[in-house]
Amino acid sequence: MDWKIYTKGGDKGQTALIGGSRVPKYHQRIEAYGTIDELKSYIGLIRDLSENKEIRNLLLEIQDRLFTTESLIAADSVESAEKLPKLFEKDVELLEKSIDKMNETLPGLSSFILPGGQVLASHTHIARTICRRAERQTIKAAEEFTLDPLCVKYLNRLSDFLFVLARKFVYDLGGEEIIWKARI
Repeated sequence: MDWKIYTKGGDKGQTALIGGSRVPKYHQRIEAYGTIDELKSYIGLIRDLSENKEIRNLLLEIQDRLFTTESLIAADSVESAEKLPKLFEKDVELLEKSIDKMNETLPGLSSFILPGGQVLASHTHIARTICRRAERQTIKAAEEFTLDPLCVKYLNRLSDFLFVLARKFVYDLGGEEIIWKARI
């Protein structure tokens, strides 16, 4: 059986959550998981541009966790969420261990840096800012609806991971990190 990409169900501005309830396409859950979808897509671009196999594999795993996060946010009830894949504390720990490992090879940081310094790093900084927006949208959704708190925690740690990954790309690929010097 072929899966059709269009259902026509959203033609009047509504969409279905996991569990079947219909909500406006501007619903807070849709804003949150739609932003995570944007992030997941941008991470795919970074993965495709990276030549580091270990990083590409890690980014693929992150994309998988983001799909899980999206589905948990899209579930319209605790009962619907129970049937879905889960996030685990070990997913957050993987990001933390990766951050620590990358930081071992990077110079210390005592100032703010300007995003940029190398093309792949710039893309990674854009993904970081999308991740921060996804985190804010998810926090807002969690104020109104019951969500797994690991969704927010994972996004928070992922933005930290993306910041450090951007720095790693700058140094590994011969770019130059630009320290922000405030004009006072």
